[in-house]
Amino acid sequence: MNRTVFHYSTSEVAPYIDWSYFLHAWRVKPQTATAEELIADAKGMLQALEGKYRTHALFALCDARGDGDNIIIEDTTLPQLRQQHCHDGKPNLCLSDFVSPYGDKVGVFATTVDKGFGTEYKDDEYLDIMAQALADRLAEATATLMHKTVRTQKVLWGYAPDERLTVDELNREEFQGIRPAVGYPSLPDQSVIFILDSILQMNGIGIELTPNGAMSPHSSVCGIMISHPAAQYFAIEKIGEEQLHDYARRRGLPVNELRKYLARNLQ
Repeated sequence: MNRTVFHYSTSEVAPYIDWSYFLHAWRVKPQTATAEELIADAKGMLQALEGKYRTHALFALCDARGDGDNIIIEDTTLPQLRQQHCHDGKPNLCLSDFVSPYGDKVGVFATTVDKGFGTEYKDDEYLDIMAQALADRLAEATATLMHKTVRTQKVLWGYAPDERLTVDELNREEFQGIRPAVGYPSLPDQSVIFILDSILQMNGIGIELTPNGAMSPHSSVCGIMISHPAAQYFAIEKIGEEQLHDYARRRGLPVNELRKYLARNLQ
């Protein structure tokens, strides 16, 4: 397993920002005068802060295989949850479905923004919120840029060396494979971040974990990369008690501890 660290200037990452999510954080509709004003202010802040802060990414390409509803990454088991709500002949998906049981590769990654980003504006409520929203978008944009690099450069992984996508196409996730992040719909259990940290050692790029699995700096992202051409994003949504108990057994954790992490997914 090889770990690779990336360091980016904010000007390198800024072109990959998905401004629709930035506007969503403000609850502002796109293509309005307010949206244009917000984005202009954000771009002005980026210019003002250029050279003061950087973003960082950590990537590990790992041997992996699917094993039922688990993904085995190197010698580490990463249990997964399976959908239970699909009907009309549609499959109930699990991320392990897209990892070959006969041997495969899976990427593990984390991205973050320098701690203290935008603290210059902490005394101005509007600009302070702007800085927080920008930091979140920079962490996500760093993941987009790093994932593109990993997919296209054979020295890193290079499973899609001929990819030629625009930024808009990247943000529409038209690339091969998926990049599910911890806490998102297909990987909703925040506590699996401790498993990924055991593989990545995220403190190498300045990320620390709280006892509940939250990342510090807050503007950080962690997850896995799957290259299978049929891999797709999906939502686990609600699971029943039987799956919860099976998942707890596979995690080696008490059922009640996992209830707090999966409260939104329990029937």
